[in-house]
Amino acid sequence: MRKTTIYMSTQKLTEEKYDLICIGGGIMSATLSLMLKLIDPEARIIIFERLSEVAEESSDTWNNAGTGHSAFCELNYTPQQKDGSVDVSKAIEIFEQFERSKEFWAYLVEQKLLDHPEEFIKSTPHHSWVRGNKDAEFLKKRFDEMTKHPMFETMKFADDFDTMKLWFPLIMADRTSDEVMAATRMELGTGVDFGNLTRKFYRILEEHFNVPVLREHEVLDVDPATNIEWLVEVEDLKNEVKKYYDAEHVFIGAGGGALPLLQKVEIPEKDGYGGFPVGGQWLYCKNREIIEQHHAKVYSKAGVDAPPMSVPHLDTRHIKGKKELLFGPFAGFSTKFLKEGSYLDLPKSINFKNIPSMWGVFWHNLPLTKYLLEQITMDHEDRMEDLRVFIKGAKSEDWELKVAGQRVQIIKKDEEEGGTLEFGTDVVHSKDGSITALLGASPGASTAVQIMIEVLQIAFPEKVSTTEWQEKLSKMIPLWNMSVVDDLERFKEVQANCSKALNLKVDH
Repeated sequence: MRKTTIYMSTQKLTEEKYDLICIGGGIMSATLSLMLKLIDPEARIIIFERLSEVAEESSDTWNNAGTGHSAFCELNYTPQQKDGSVDVSKAIEIFEQFERSKEFWAYLVEQKLLDHPEEFIKSTPHHSWVRGNKDAEFLKKRFDEMTKHPMFETMKFADDFDTMKLWFPLIMADRTSDEVMAATRMELGTGVDFGNLTRKFYRILEEHFNVPVLREHEVLDVDPATNIEWLVEVEDLKNEVKKYYDAEHVFIGAGGGALPLLQKVEIPEKDGYGGFPVGGQWLYCKNREIIEQHHAKVYSKAGVDAPPMSVPHLDTRHIKGKKELLFGPFAGFSTKFLKEGSYLDLPKSINFKNIPSMWGVFWHNLPLTKYLLEQITMDHEDRMEDLRVFIKGAKSEDWELKVAGQRVQIIKKDEEEGGTLEFGTDVVHSKDGSITALLGASPGASTAVQIMIEVLQIAFPEKVSTTEWQEKLSKMIPLWNMSVVDDLERFKEVQANCSKALNLKVDH
C-alpha cells in the first residue's frame, strides 16, 4: 500500500493512503468503489464531486432514460441487415450486461447493505411497437430471431388490436382495428431510478466503509509525478483552497466532464478522441389521470437520420416514489459537456490531435447535423405532434417540456473517414491500467457493473486473476465471467434469485 501526501496551501502536510481516486460522484464511481471495497475492505479510496451533492448530473433520475436497458424493446440494438435478416448479437450482449447489474444489486440487498429495492427498481413491461406493413414485418423477424435465444424465449408478439389494447390502452385509444400495427412484450422489463440507487451507494460507502466523498471539490488536473503514480490537483470550491493528492490508480467517471480532464492526462491513448454534446429533452405529463392509464415502456423506431439515442418512447417511470409519464427524447444542443458545465467546454476540447476526427465526423454526418437543427427549432406544438403518433388525443396543456442531462458522444479517429461518431461507451486507459476514463453515453448506467468489471480487469489484472478475487467476484456477481449459454440452468436459477431479492416479477 502506497502512502499519499496531501499538500495544502497552508503548507501543512497530511499523510494518507489511497489506492484509488475516483473523479465524479455518479453511478460509475459509486459502483467501482463499492465493488473494490467488497473485494478488498482495506483498499483506500477517495471520491471527488464538483457539485454540492452526488448524482446530480447524468445519474440524476430526470437526466437519464431510467429504463434498465436490457434490449427487450430498444430496436436500435437489433439492426436489420442488407439481406433482410435481423442481427440480435448486440441485444444479447446488452441483456447479459444488465443481468449482471441486477445480480450485484440483489447481492447488496441479500447482504443487507441495500434496503427497499422497490425504491430504485420496479417491474415495468417493455414493449416494441411499430406501424405499417414494412415495420410490422421487421418486428416479426426480430421476434422470431430473438426467441431462438433462451434469454428472450418468453417474449410475446401481437399484431391484433385487442391484445395491444390490453398491453397499452392509452396508445390504442381512438384507433381502429384496420390500422396495421405490431408489438412485442417482455414482462421481465424494469424501470430504474438511478438517482436513488446512486445516492444509496454513496451512503453505503460513507457509512459502512468510511470512504470520503468530498463534494464541492473540482479536479483540475491529473499528472504523473516523481516516486508516485499520479498527482491529482483538486480545488476545494467552498473554501477556495487547492490540494494535491496522489494514488496508484485514478478513475475518471465524470460523465461529460471526463473528456476535458482526460485531455490533460499525459498518456498517448487519449489522442484523437473528441466529443459531441447532445442534450436531451422530454415532454412530461402533468395530468395524473392520464399517467395512471399507462404502465409500460413502449419503444418505436427512430426517424430517418436520427441517432440511436433518439428512439422515441412513451415511458412509465417512478421518480422519488411517484409514478410519472414521459415522452421523447427530443434532442437539444449546447456546447456544454455537463448540464452544470461551461459553454466553452466544446471549443476548449478541440485540439490539433483531434481536429481530423472532429472534421471527419462533421463531414460524414451532415444528415445528423440537419436532424439536430430540426430538433432544436421545434416548438411545443411540433413536439406534441410527435407525441400524437403515440397518443392520438394528447392535449397540449397536459404536457410540459423538461430539459434532461447532457450526453457527450464519443468521436474517435478513423483512418478512412478521419473520425467516427459512436453511441456506446469506451474505457480509455493507460498502457499499465493505472488510469482509466469512461467516455460515452447509452446504455451507460444500466451496464455500470459490467463496465466496472472491465475497469477492474484493466487496473488490477494480476489481482483479478487470483482465486481470492475471482471467488469474491463470483459471490457478488455469479455470472460475471459467464455467458447465459454457458450454463442455462444456472442462469435461470440466478435470474429467479435476483427477481426475488429485488421484488420483481418472474417472467413466464
